[in-house]
Amino acid sequence: MPASSAPTLESVAARAGVSRATAGRVLAGSARVSPAAREAVMQAAQELSYVTNQAARALVTRRSGSVALVVVEPVERFFSDSYFPLVLSGAQAVLSEREVQLVLVVLSTPRERERFERYARGGHVDGAILVSVHGPDPLPQHLRDAGIPVVLSGRPYDLASTVPFVSADNVAGARAAVQHLVDRGCRHIGTVSGPLDMPPGQDRLEGFRAQLRACRRRVPARAVATGDFTAAGGRSATEALLARYPELDGLFVANDLMAAGALQALAAAGRSVPGDVRVVGFDDAPLAGAAVPPLTTVRQPVVEMGRHLARMLLAIIDGAEPEASVVVPTELVERASA
Repeated sequence: MPASSAPTLESVAARAGVSRATAGRVLAGSARVSPAAREAVMQAAQELSYVTNQAARALVTRRSGSVALVVVEPVERFFSDSYFPLVLSGAQAVLSEREVQLVLVVLSTPRERERFERYARGGHVDGAILVSVHGPDPLPQHLRDAGIPVVLSGRPYDLASTVPFVSADNVAGARAAVQHLVDRGCRHIGTVSGPLDMPPGQDRLEGFRAQLRACRRRVPARAVATGDFTAAGGRSATEALLARYPELDGLFVANDLMAAGALQALAAAGRSVPGDVRVVGFDDAPLAGAAVPPLTTVRQPVVEMGRHLARMLLAIIDGAEPEASVVVPTELVERASA
């Protein structure tokens, strides 16, 4: 179609048999139209290859049509840990159905954080999904104070927080991992925990301790080493654990990346897996099945969690009451390492 005869809102309305105002409401995403009118307008727009003027739509709806998925980690961590792209995949699947643009933001430095806050306050995103927030980070509250809807991947660090979230049942998953090691005859069980300024690290450590207590086992301080959710961190934490707890025969590692590092440390120390030490990870990341030996682990449905986060955020943006936070169940996946 020549530029001089490009379709207009009026031509879409005429083809659909509705008023210009009704066509405008449909194309702006308003819910105040009948299903029949919506279908007629969308069909007409498709037939005429009509493209909504996003700038004009934003003036009417006061929305950007975009949401941000914000990962508060170094860039290297984003690319090395499959958790983040899996969350992104689930969120993107839901957002694309609503024709909402996903903006990926990785915050590694204070300057990047300040720049993103200015960007968000400038109306460039309608809401934000925050992933991997550490400690009492003020970012969620700063965004909410600016009127920007926020949801969290993982429960808030502050138990009094009212920010809605989606989380795996980390305590129950850790308890299942420990019980599996007990059932396999392990008598000296240790753990490489995640960072303790993050709720998953805290909750998986609590599950480890709670299940050992339930099995009437002591939890010596030397049986716990702290990692950082990276393979290198898992390796160094396991090396420290072996040095102070040499009788170790069972190991729960708080994510699969660290478990891969733990397998390296055990091999370097001459400990066979599962012969000398049985190992259980957490996540069921793609690398778990490819590890040597394949890794027994706790599966969390990360893609589905991403979907929950997107649906929750869109509901808030649409003016609905925030739904209750979601805690999804985990599942033990048995492989050769334990």
